[in-house]
Amino acid sequence: MDADAGLVERYLEYARVEKRLAARTVELYALDLQRLSTLAIQAQVPLLEVRNAHIRRWVAQMHSAGRSGRGIALILSGWRGFYTWLGRDGLVASNPVQDVRSPKAPKPLPKALGVDDAVQFADFQSDDDPWLEARDTAMVELLYGSGLRVGELVGLDVVASSTARGWVDLQAAQAHVLGKGSKRRIVPVGSTALQALERWLALRGPTGTSQAVPVPAVHADAAAALFTGRNGTRLTPQSVWQRLKRRSQMAGLSTPVHPHMLRHSFASHVLQSSGDLRAVQELLGHANITTTQVYTRLDFQHLAKAYDAAHPRARAKGSKGD
Repeated sequence: MDADAGLVERYLEYARVEKRLAARTVELYALDLQRLSTLAIQAQVPLLEVRNAHIRRWVAQMHSAGRSGRGIALILSGWRGFYTWLGRDGLVASNPVQDVRSPKAPKPLPKALGVDDAVQFADFQSDDDPWLEARDTAMVELLYGSGLRVGELVGLDVVASSTARGWVDLQAAQAHVLGKGSKRRIVPVGSTALQALERWLALRGPTGTSQAVPVPAVHADAAAALFTGRNGTRLTPQSVWQRLKRRSQMAGLSTPVHPHMLRHSFASHVLQSSGDLRAVQELLGHANITTTQVYTRLDFQHLAKAYDAAHPRARAKGSKGD
């Protein structure tokens, strides 16, 4: 394989002199090509005879050995440049790395609260004045109890209208929301959320402000908003994030809670109880079932923890039974 070593040295010299790449970049290329040469030697194939199937096999080996998708992508980039240079010199007929891609990095699981933490958070009563406490409790109940996105929550109006992006029908116990892609959907509102909304509406005031605090007249859209701030304007997603973070700290939760975490918790807990993925898809307003399937991974984690805690064959050797 001395000829292969010579090819690598010529390419690295080309990278240093003609491409004028930084010394660290050339050093990384050298490491990538050393790995390529080692794999080729193990497969007993000269570098000039490496084919697409070899590259794919080596990518699979690196991936199974634990190398990240990003790391493999960088290695492939170095190999691809080497074979492009060989092709320009007429030494190979085609680039065996050209259409090879690194494995996709697994999507991180959405963060969800455990059932006990979610209930603790929803039941928490802060020392805020009744107006703020009633508003924040109603928001939490809709986010966790109905799985709303924060944009859907702040878009809700007090009553239905031709201009409303969404509203809650208290009599029907339903929330009408405008989701992603301007798609409307109807989600159920539980009895606890209905009670929280009724408490909030009793304190909200006719213009969306506390009846005890006089404020200047507000814009018609803000006056129609279900959730408003002290100044009478429609609440923003950023404000909801801040209020939930503060509330989770006051409730003693170890993890700061944000609106999407409550949506994830809603989906995970409904799936744990019902096992009905299609129903969860409809409740969340996902256009594609594959988007909803991520929650089956959360559900499996829940089952795995229960198995580890309860099944005698899951316990470590030498551990004593209860």
